[in-house]
Amino acid sequence: MMSTRAGGVSQGAFAGLNLRPPELPGSDVDALEAVHTNRQRFAAALEGAQPVYLSQVHGAAVVRLSHASPLAPLPEADASITTEPGLACTVLVADCLPVLLAVTDATGQALGVGAAHAGWRGLAGGVLETTLAALCEATGSPPAYAHAWLGACIGPERFEVGEDVRQAFEAAPATCFRPAGAPGKWWADLPALARWRLQCAGVTHLRGGSWCTASQPSRFFSFRRDRVTGRHAAAIWLR
Repeated sequence: MMSTRAGGVSQGAFAGLNLRPPELPGSDVDALEAVHTNRQRFAAALEGAQPVYLSQVHGAAVVRLSHASPLAPLPEADASITTEPGLACTVLVADCLPVLLAVTDATGQALGVGAAHAGWRGLAGGVLETTLAALCEATGSPPAYAHAWLGACIGPERFEVGEDVRQAFEAAPATCFRPAGAPGKWWADLPALARWRLQCAGVTHLRGGSWCTASQPSRFFSFRRDRVTGRHAAAIWLR
């Protein structure tokens, strides 16, 4: 599941269900009491599972969550996996793409889940492939049994990037980038890049990726649109 702005108590630039933990570094600091209430409301929607947040750094590190491992301080990583019920792999986003993964056995029974924070740097660095590999190793299932859901992110009509980003994905299908108005500028399609990377890794069950955070201010936070803003959370767990 992924949150929107709806249902929260934050005000001003963070208006709505801002879930960014105040202990993370940065200047996007909301009122502590508001974030605490928002996080309680988000956790209440997880069927009793505990959301485990990360200190995200736009990298490709993956942590495996376990009830036996300490969950504080926040692990520095951009993805998490678990094979244990009751722990919700959770990532925060405000334009970057959240990708939720579940791996099953041959009968369709879920064996493990994972969540990845996939901005363009994480995608280029292999965060999806690393998460998928860790999840498949933990469950003993091949990528063909993986299911991926792509959440809301900045859309291909709003994500203008430079030549450096296009070159980071020079093997990508041409449809992932369209020329923008200025020389050396491109419109990048994050969901298309994620689908390409996942398909190359052997994932065939793909859904989502059709919501644009930047173009729907009443529904979504967007860092590129507003600079100072809140964060959504996307989470997945085993029942």
